[in-house]
Amino acid sequence: MGTILETKQLTVRFGDHVAVDHVSIQIEEHEVKSIIGPNGAGKTTFFNLLSGQLKPTHGHVFFKGENITNLPPALRTRKGIGRSFQITNVFPQLTCFENVRLAVQSKSRVYFNCFSNAKRFKEIEEKAYEWLELVLLDNKADELAVHLAHGEKRKLEIAMLLALETDLLLLDEPTAGMSLEEVPKILEVIQKIKEQRNRTILLIEHKIDMVLDLSDTIMVLFNGRLLADGKPKEIIKNEQVQSAYLGGI
Repeated sequence: MGTILETKQLTVRFGDHVAVDHVSIQIEEHEVKSIIGPNGAGKTTFFNLLSGQLKPTHGHVFFKGENITNLPPALRTRKGIGRSFQITNVFPQLTCFENVRLAVQSKSRVYFNCFSNAKRFKEIEEKAYEWLELVLLDNKADELAVHLAHGEKRKLEIAMLLALETDLLLLDEPTAGMSLEEVPKILEVIQKIKEQRNRTILLIEHKIDMVLDLSDTIMVLFNGRLLADGKPKEIIKNEQVQSAYLGGI
């Protein structure tokens, strides 16, 4: 295993405000790395630079050794970077199964027509059910996405990202807006993905217990700068991190 994602001096300015300030980081293949920091630290802005929603003022982004700094989001997705947002992004009037099947088809570049191979479609359908099972939504396959609870929509969105066979998952606060009952379920889904050890996960999350439980490594952003990066035990003992948070994350 090697480095899957790297940033070098990544910086973005909005006028006089530096939202991400010369951040250089390496993310190893198949690890789970969490990004933590107080509100306004630059976490989501950093994600936007990685996924292509924003272009940096300075610095570079490398994915599997390739400079992708100027690539648009769609091309980054094709190369294997999947991004979830704080607001869920699913097709509300389609069933869970149809949402995931569309993602599988998109990756396979197979579209329905009267001359298509029935066996190929069967494989696509089986794959869609596999992803639904992985995110614990197989019992909701025929339910319209609009009727799902918020936490279930988050799981469906993750299933769609998995169906695109992404190598790197960027999960932006996957538990945001969830009830207390829903949080353990999304935690279980992320844990299942981690256990497969065939994808890299970069996670923004405010729930520090969840971060400590899931993460192989943690990076801390503060005022746009990289304050610390290391194993969970190292981060939790770091005096700079404790000072920056004033006792609370």
